[in-house]
Amino acid sequence: MKPILDETHDLERESWVESANDPDADFPIQNLPLGLFSADEDEMPAIGVAIGNQILNLSELSELLWSENPDDPIADALSWESLEMVLLLDAEQRTDLRHRLNELLRVDFTGRVRDVAEGCLIPMEDVTMLTPHPIENYTDFYASLHHATNVGKLFRPDQPLLPNYKWMPIGYHGRASSIVIRGTNLWRPCGQTRAEGASAPTFGPTKVLDYELELGCFIGDPNPWGERINIEDAEKHIFGFCLLNDWSARDIQRWEYQPLGPFLAKSFATTISPWIVTLEALAPFRTAAFQRAADDPQPLPYLDAPNDRAFGGFNFTVEASLLTSQMRAQHLPPHRLCLSNAQELYWTFAQMLTHHTSNGCNLRSGDLIGSGTVSGATPDALGCLLELTQRGAHPIKLPTGEERRFLEDGDEIILRGWCEREGFRRIGFGECRGTILPAAQPSSS
Repeated sequence: MKPILDETHDLERESWVESANDPDADFPIQNLPLGLFSADEDEMPAIGVAIGNQILNLSELSELLWSENPDDPIADALSWESLEMVLLLDAEQRTDLRHRLNELLRVDFTGRVRDVAEGCLIPMEDVTMLTPHPIENYTDFYASLHHATNVGKLFRPDQPLLPNYKWMPIGYHGRASSIVIRGTNLWRPCGQTRAEGASAPTFGPTKVLDYELELGCFIGDPNPWGERINIEDAEKHIFGFCLLNDWSARDIQRWEYQPLGPFLAKSFATTISPWIVTLEALAPFRTAAFQRAADDPQPLPYLDAPNDRAFGGFNFTVEASLLTSQMRAQHLPPHRLCLSNAQELYWTFAQMLTHHTSNGCNLRSGDLIGSGTVSGATPDALGCLLELTQRGAHPIKLPTGEERRFLEDGDEIILRGWCEREGFRRIGFGECRGTILPAAQPSSS
């Protein structure tokens, strides 16, 4: 689907929310991501839009914005206590919502509605962000050729890529119940591991805990069970994107992954950022799909379309940083581990959705799709410690003099992402962060 640019993407447009006009702001008026928040533990969740360092409470404001037609599906969607119905809005309705919010927040907008809107602003620091939607299903793909090749070389030097990798998007079904929002601390997971040369496994906390720098895609419009999504229509089912950290216990993973793939090594936690950056906001940052090598197989017809080749990629810069307990005590800033870009993904999100439903599998509104680790071709663009340290053989040196092969208790991983292009405002995704706690003790009955 060819991206549509309009006045809401205008570089010169500014907001009466002054913090949104900072050139480095993640949430200028050209972004307007949606999320769910609570201003007080006794209050019901509310739908908000991020603007600068503020949140505009749409649950309070919706009746006024759509007062001429209270039965409008947008007004109804904003009255819910989650983004459940907002995700079901069609492209025309989502565009209408974006245009109304963009107009309301323009620097030269005046009148009673603006006065009311100013009273519906809440500083981000005063709220608790919530998971945007009760996530029932989560699928994680393996879409970066560089990541798949690098990991393959570590375990299968003679055959880094398995024969199917360049023919279809590879993925696995993750655990939706353990998806948590930014800022949630997580316990070091326990599981079975087997040491090199040992005849039997042991049980205990992982010694090889890792992060994975990913993008998450929220499904909007579902597809009925038994009906495949055509690749030319796949993006009609995408609502927007967030950042995603697919935490991984590599020693547990290595022992358990054959023959059925990831299980306990990944099901203990997945962290997402709280704001969904909509597909419409990302229109200026669309790119061509990954340029395949001349001797690579071309996608089978059901995974190929001219529009996807031309616009299926996204120019998302993504970054992972580490903050250790010692760095925190010394008031040092986080240390950047890697900087990569989603243009490095071998498979597009449209191809992932098309393949996912090619057997008749039904995607539901609010389902979460992970890209897999976003790694680039250079050493500073590797999206996990497994790659960065070569399975721990080359530890990372930190400003404190500490070294890291893998994550230790007290370490905090911070993911950030943004889009930049000449002639357009920079827009961001906010942060996705989580801190490692010591392994939890089993509960007593």
